[in-house]
Amino acid sequence: MSENFEAVKRLEDTYQLNTYAKLPIAIERGEGVYVYDTNGKKYLDLYGGHAVALTGHCHPEVVSAVKTQAEQLLFYSNVVYLPVRARASQAIVDVSPKPMDKVFFCNSGAEANETALKVARRFTGKSEIIAMQGGFHGRTIGALSATALGNYREMFSPLIESFRFVPFGDIPAVEKALTDRTAGVILEPIQSMAGVSIADEEYYKRLRDICSDRGVVLIFDEVQTALGRSGSWFFGDTWGIVPDIITMAKGIAGGIPMGAVLIREHISKTIHHGEHGSTFGGCPVACAALKANIDVIRKEGLVENAAVVGAYIQEEVEKLHGVSRVKGRGLLLGIELEREAKEVCDLLLEKGVITGTSAEKNVLRLLPPLVLGKQNADVFIQVLRSL
Repeated sequence: MSENFEAVKRLEDTYQLNTYAKLPIAIERGEGVYVYDTNGKKYLDLYGGHAVALTGHCHPEVVSAVKTQAEQLLFYSNVVYLPVRARASQAIVDVSPKPMDKVFFCNSGAEANETALKVARRFTGKSEIIAMQGGFHGRTIGALSATALGNYREMFSPLIESFRFVPFGDIPAVEKALTDRTAGVILEPIQSMAGVSIADEEYYKRLRDICSDRGVVLIFDEVQTALGRSGSWFFGDTWGIVPDIITMAKGIAGGIPMGAVLIREHISKTIHHGEHGSTFGGCPVACAALKANIDVIRKEGLVENAAVVGAYIQEEVEKLHGVSRVKGRGLLLGIELEREAKEVCDLLLEKGVITGTSAEKNVLRLLPPLVLGKQNADVFIQVLRSL
């Protein structure tokens, strides 16, 4: 039986820590690119629970894998071998750029980024990290120390020292910031929360060359872009750019909480027992979901779909009155409007379309499931045109 929205709201507001400004709806179930609230209203979900519903809400194959695994073994830690974890490890390394050869499983994007920073410092024996202005890497103290967006740093200062920030897309600034104490460079290849900012191809290639020349670990935070959202399995695939470490989370297990860190061979072979760990990392249920999720992405051609449908949305939305441009790649898009995005986001919600905003007040953000089709996109475009 559906619960009354006001009753749900009252319970959450009473017992949950007040850390989120929430939309005025209570979502009860989801299927594909749609979710349904407690009143039975249907919404086209172009936010995906913040980029999490990668293969759509409750994809039957992911649900089946979770059910099967839950009935067999809910949990055992990394102190033993698990068949399901072995299969998941192989599946994710198989789709990763070479020479990525090892994966570390954890539980979130912040934990993945903490792992990457720790590995970079351990591998190089150095302490400084260069990060990008406008970047967001998580809310734990280490990940937050690498974040330079909004007022997050000011709220929790003092943070961990030895982080240096440079403008995103500025190679001379990176070169100037490098010292003999630099362990790594971390960046989101597409800065999502900052308004979906993306640099040109040459920037990423030069960054790769500089890090290689200086013995600095290059970390791509692909928490939002990994496994197809950018229109390629990983962001650098299109241009043949392979960082040393890739972090990911969000939708990699289809909605089950999971993070992962991919590491290149020259670094992975230097990591030994006892240097890192995670009790719940590689949880059997999450591993089953991850393996099924990757299988679905492959079988249904969702990487290619993200590229095609994303390009279609960009082309069509840029024709609309009141739209300055559309930024991003694949199905991580930022629509730059001539008015505040929050106003448009609220109007879209009233008409049954869920979208997101960003730190840029006039940028409407789309992070839909990769199963989004052109017909679904047309629904959104027609509603946006009417506002």
